Amino acid sequence: MKIIYHCVGGTHSSAIASTIHLNILPSDRVPNADEIMNIGCFDTLQKKDMGTLFLRGIDEFGNEVYTLGRQFNKNLVLNTVKSTYSINNKNSNDLLLIDTMPTVNIPMKIGGFSSRRLHLVSFGRPIVLKGSQKAYKDIIKLVKDTKEQFRS
Repeated sequence: MKIIYHCVGGTHSSAIASTIHLNILPSDRVPNADEIMNIGCFDTLQKKDMGTLFLRGIDEFGNEVYTLGRQFNKNLVLNTVKSTYSINNKNSNDLLLIDTMPTVNIPMKIGGFSSRRLHLVSFGRPIVLKGSQKAYKDIIKLVKDTKEQFRS
């Protein structure tokens, strides 16, 4: 199974979700800012990286976990991913696309836009970090719901 956590930028909510999924970030508490920054994929992607699948690791069930920044063309990008997967004779039932946008709050949007799009990292990063910590429990729930599909 290939699990793809996706969001607009691919570098905040999806990055956190993928690292919770891979047991890199905790699922029992909200991490501090340094722990989030140390995952290596938080607040790092550039516009040129949009549409690129990034393998973040293999989970305890043997699933490959990816992140994807899809901008505001959600259906276009996700349909392309599904079609490409099918063209390569892969069963689309082995592809799980998880939208992390429902967990994104206003500070994450403002901070992420400022940091990544406007390149005002020193202004935007602290805002997106605080917003991510505020949304963390919602992201944990999304990941737990995703993982429930593999428990037997």
